[in-house]
Amino acid sequence: MNYSRLGPSDIEVSEISLGCWTIGGLNWKNGHSSGWASVDLEEIQAAVKKGVDAGINHFDNADVYGNGVAERRLAQVFENLGLKTGDFVIASKVGYLQGNALHAYQAENIRSQCEQSLANLKRDYLDIYYLHHDNFGKNDCYLAEAAETMQALKQEGKIRLIGQSAYRSSRFEKIVPVVQPTVLQSWAHAMDTKFIEPTSIVGQMLEKNHLSFVAFSPLNQGLLLDKYDAADPPVFESGDHRSGNPKFSASSLERLGPLLEKLKKRFGDTTEDLSSIALRYVLKFPNVACVIPGFRNEAQVSCNLHAAERALSPEDMSFIKGLFQK
Repeated sequence: MNYSRLGPSDIEVSEISLGCWTIGGLNWKNGHSSGWASVDLEEIQAAVKKGVDAGINHFDNADVYGNGVAERRLAQVFENLGLKTGDFVIASKVGYLQGNALHAYQAENIRSQCEQSLANLKRDYLDIYYLHHDNFGKNDCYLAEAAETMQALKQEGKIRLIGQSAYRSSRFEKIVPVVQPTVLQSWAHAMDTKFIEPTSIVGQMLEKNHLSFVAFSPLNQGLLLDKYDAADPPVFESGDHRSGNPKFSASSLERLGPLLEKLKKRFGDTTEDLSSIALRYVLKFPNVACVIPGFRNEAQVSCNLHAAERALSPEDMSFIKGLFQK
């Protein structure tokens, strides 16, 4: 397993890390599905053990994942396995749970949620604490307050590194100079690399400011694994955020199918082949520190670990890029 240093800090993360949204299970926020399918604690525990034994040292969580359930489950699994959480890089996020505050990024809410995450995870500090989204209120009225609060939490030793997640390049461009994070996070996968291309707005920002990028959804929520059938598209239950998402529709899967066939013809047709290709492709971008695919069982973690042994040549990279750009 290779490891990457986060920015200029002394924190190193395994290139294959694990995202914990999935282990929060079914969830709803403001009446909308915001979780994943139900999970089994014993399966999660076996999955974490598999990852840790292989060298995975970084787990990415958030207060809103199961509304605290994912954080508590991770802590329970670590305890059951006899692992010390201080030996691992644990991240969490604030921004989607606002309690009684007018906005989630008000200082008192950030502090309250930070303390709750620490309690859930049974930690004295968080290695990375992210502002989970790029909505800072009308005219970004809470941006300065959020930035100041995060810097204060860092000074107080509650967090080691500040992270920022966002969903548009223009938002990163405005927010980063104010928040001054060390780590940026958003999606990145073979079908969409706009945040990690070296010549992109965010790519140049990463390079100029010596920042690191943590890539979520590197498998595009399983679409790159060819696990869905256009003739029988998946139906997700209430509480699973994928319910109703058009990218899982029959028409979308029909368009994707021929591209995946070309991938399989060149690289192999097993799930392990497809997973390793997808993860390694993202990891080849220079400022990507790690990928954080979700997991729900040992088999998924084992599958993702194949990327540690996968190599992609410049010709392979060009083939994959050309395939999905078309």
